[in-house]
Amino acid sequence: MGGFRKEVETLIRARYPIIYVLTWEESRIEKDLLEVSEHLKKGLFSWAITTGFRQLPDGKPDGGTTDPLRALNYVLESKDNGLFLLRDFDPYMKDPTVVRKLRDLARELKTSYRTLMIVSPVLNIPDHLEKDISVLDYQLPERDEIRTLLDRIINQVSNNPRISVSLKDDDKELLVNAALGLTASEAENVFAKAIVSDGGLTVADVDIILSEKRQIIRKSGILEFYPAEEDIGDVGGLELLKDWLRKRGKAFSPKAREFGLPHPKGGLLLGVQGCGKSLCAKAVSSLWKLPLLRLDIGSLFSGIVGSSEENMRRAIRLAESVAPCILWLDELEKSFSGVRSSDVSDGGTTSRVFGSFIQWMQEKTDPVFVIATANDVSALPPELLRKGRFDEIFFVDLPTEDERAEIFNIHLTKRNREPAQFDLVALSQEADGFSGAEIEQVVVSALYDAFDEDREITQEDLLSNITGTVPLSTTMKERLQGLRDWARTRARPASEATVTAAFDDGRKLEI
Repeated sequence: MGGFRKEVETLIRARYPIIYVLTWEESRIEKDLLEVSEHLKKGLFSWAITTGFRQLPDGKPDGGTTDPLRALNYVLESKDNGLFLLRDFDPYMKDPTVVRKLRDLARELKTSYRTLMIVSPVLNIPDHLEKDISVLDYQLPERDEIRTLLDRIINQVSNNPRISVSLKDDDKELLVNAALGLTASEAENVFAKAIVSDGGLTVADVDIILSEKRQIIRKSGILEFYPAEEDIGDVGGLELLKDWLRKRGKAFSPKAREFGLPHPKGGLLLGVQGCGKSLCAKAVSSLWKLPLLRLDIGSLFSGIVGSSEENMRRAIRLAESVAPCILWLDELEKSFSGVRSSDVSDGGTTSRVFGSFIQWMQEKTDPVFVIATANDVSALPPELLRKGRFDEIFFVDLPTEDERAEIFNIHLTKRNREPAQFDLVALSQEADGFSGAEIEQVVVSALYDAFDEDREITQEDLLSNITGTVPLSTTMKERLQGLRDWARTRARPASEATVTAAFDDGRKLEI
């Protein structure tokens, strides 16, 4: 017997009078409760405002019990020792008469063999009923259920000559992984959509499944769904970080669980502005074929007491509901920089939100990979940097000469120019101290110059824009050196590049 069915049966046998189940999946939970009722040799009666009570699986509805109070009286007066399931009953629990009737019913049910169950996607329990109602979360379909659902759909279409299913076992796992976090109905719908859209099922249909998750995120209004438009090949350099990410991407598979590997927790990317931290976060989604969700912690804060903490909990629950996924927090230091003064500045709200977040990071078991970026490490709370929150902390420095040449190559190629027509080595040497973002702007500015004169871009255009740019490494030299000094013993380098140490006389030693 499944975990939910076992827990429900335990509560029923222990004579818990009212059980409140949070779920969107009425059909699926009715199927589970039918198994529980058969095992306990009880009847199962389902109620809705539109039909009244009817006995499952195929009983006729009783139209005289559609009124909520009559429905509760029906349970109270029933001679059947069964389970009574009220669907979407929570709106009627605002009525004082209904609340009083439920309290009376709870007392009576404790001495009977009847159990009342309320099923709704919304948790709404009046204060008067808090001690009488037990709340259960109905879990979304697990991997085995999604795989069974996929196999059933494949079998149904296997004899149709117009439908082609080309899936290896590993491809099936990718589809199943992508569908985790959907309800059974949503998964069935999106598999059907994939078949209809291209006449079959292939590994390429992962994108269609992720689009369904995008709808879930969009409707929440808390998290932002980022499409997987960036590729890991769009990131110049950072080979150590890329290699680390490739290895962690394999750890979401069942084979990794069998091997004894836990789900990866996350990574923190510290470093110079404009050197590819955010780009890496976006590219991981494409590399791992997982949805990327962006959490703007500043948007969680509200003037209503307690609502900021609840918004954080909602964001976490939502991320877990579409797991496996990647949760991206950009410029983390701006979100939690006020933790130390929170008791004075905002009544402790920032501190409580931060506490909820780091506790979840420490204890989470769902496959939600947190990738966070930060430019100013001094503004980060020290609790965030201790081991166990993130799997690894990477320092992203300015690109080296070879990496700068690679970045010029990437941005020229993205803009339909042939890199071989340019001296990338000379450009890279001239752009010493430039970040990846500054190199991109050099290419864009050179294109503007050439377009204005109605001609093709040249090497001179690029060199001219390099000369006319003062890089951030010059204007913020001291701050950059302080960041490097901090990272030398506290973070892992993101690149195979040599570490540069600056001396007082201006010389640079490559170590």
